[in-house]
Amino acid sequence: MSTPDRDSGKPGRDRLSAKSTTDPVLRNTLRYTISAKEYQVLHKYIISRSKVLKRNTPTVSQVEKLVDRPGRDDYNAAAVRASLRVFLATGAALKAWAVIKETLFKGKADTAKTTLWRSPTLRLSLSLSSILLLHRLLFRFFTRLRAHLLTPDAQPFRRRNPRTSQTLTSRFAPAVGASLAGFMLGVYPGEQLRLSLAIYVLSQAAEATYNLAEEQGWIWGKKGSRWERPWWFGSWMLMPLVSGQLLHAFIFDRDCFPDALNGFMMRFSPPYIQERPLDYPSNLSWPAPGEVVDSLAEMGRLRYPPFISPILFPNKTTLPSTLQSTSSITDSAHPLITSLSCALLHPNDPSCARTYLTYWLRAFPRFARIFAVVFAVFSLPKYKSFYNAPIASLDQLGRSVLRTSAFATGSIGTAWAAICFFQNFLPSKALPTQRFFLGGFLAGLWSFLERETGRGKFLYMSRLSMDSVWKVGVKRGWWKSLKGGDVCLFVAALAVVNAVYTKDHNVVPGGAVRRVLAGLRGESLALRGLEVDVDDDDYEKKEQ
Repeated sequence: MSTPDRDSGKPGRDRLSAKSTTDPVLRNTLRYTISAKEYQVLHKYIISRSKVLKRNTPTVSQVEKLVDRPGRDDYNAAAVRASLRVFLATGAALKAWAVIKETLFKGKADTAKTTLWRSPTLRLSLSLSSILLLHRLLFRFFTRLRAHLLTPDAQPFRRRNPRTSQTLTSRFAPAVGASLAGFMLGVYPGEQLRLSLAIYVLSQAAEATYNLAEEQGWIWGKKGSRWERPWWFGSWMLMPLVSGQLLHAFIFDRDCFPDALNGFMMRFSPPYIQERPLDYPSNLSWPAPGEVVDSLAEMGRLRYPPFISPILFPNKTTLPSTLQSTSSITDSAHPLITSLSCALLHPNDPSCARTYLTYWLRAFPRFARIFAVVFAVFSLPKYKSFYNAPIASLDQLGRSVLRTSAFATGSIGTAWAAICFFQNFLPSKALPTQRFFLGGFLAGLWSFLERETGRGKFLYMSRLSMDSVWKVGVKRGWWKSLKGGDVCLFVAALAVVNAVYTKDHNVVPGGAVRRVLAGLRGESLALRGLEVDVDDDDYEKKEQ
């Protein structure tokens, strides 16, 4: 029995295609899941290579007639398509990360049984996709409402409701109104991720607002005026305050200190964190790095009691009862050491300056090797510049490695050395706990070395500090943790970023951020004249 020909008038595939083109379920499914161009690519590389799929699916021309009908507004369908892709991509990424974490990093798999609705993966995917969908729909709604209220037909309404009309016809009304979609972040139950997202958007809002103020001449004046930004002014000035807060939290509130930095500080702090000697008896205890840090905090609370060497005075009580856990380190400290903090941090060397120099000699080469590998990997996409100008590229890479290594070594080393410095030059009762903030402030001054290229690092550290400050404030009762406060902060920050983007999209830092904002609105980057390839380097060049 012969198969009916595709172009013949016999029933078969023509009936199937006709039914497919008139089926409302299939028509709407195609419209809200895939565009005509995407279906063309899918048909070319997958469907056309399978006879079964090719025989039972519509052709490209049929899909184009279904989806791209003349005069049809495809904005809502495109919004649904984008939100569905965010939902699927987020879920797939979270599942893939769980597998990678379990296999490569030996993480524990989440074996707790939960209902589908309580699944964190589902709720995060639903939250992000809902934000995108509602943001697009609200932005379109408020844009059309504003356009309608500006027409002559709406003049009676504007007269009766002047304040409401002024608000709804504002240039920023669609941007602020669409930001209400951020409340869908509350669908996800993970408070830490919500807080991190809120802080990230808040930092972007603050930076975009500052860039707008500087661009408009509200801070330094217009270009060419007498008041110009000093050459030394830049984002590096955040680091002294950030480092001071983080060091204080590291000593006194380590549970509020970022986990990413906690291990980093402990790992790269020799010779200030004493490791257990290999020949030390196994039946005797040795303080963990966390206990050493807690002992420094206790010394500050006790206003730095003097150190009495057990070697010189074996019959005297040398340590307060709250510091007995560190006796295995301080009991063997050099007899010339008179400071208890020095006996804990460098018991084998009575010279604080020599210990600081030793730290540089040990830590700097280690940092240089690590950053050389990291920067070399990140420079692989720029292989063409290495091919065209190998000497200049290697020189730039070497300078970056040396600057970053000096910045990291100097920051960590100065933070530890400042403890000894203040102990030797300040009375024991002067600023017993605040001196750790001052030590971190001094450590943050090393960021001056990275003032031209370290903007991303400084902003990242600033976000970590904001997270730490919030947690310390809640812990100490400076403010109360409001239920849903992180979501409200996210909405407010998103509204500010949207408003600044409406005013001048070029002042929003980072090409990736501008692409996200354009995607949230369903706009084309080309229509707005955005420079897609512009990234954070442009703002780093402004700081030079």
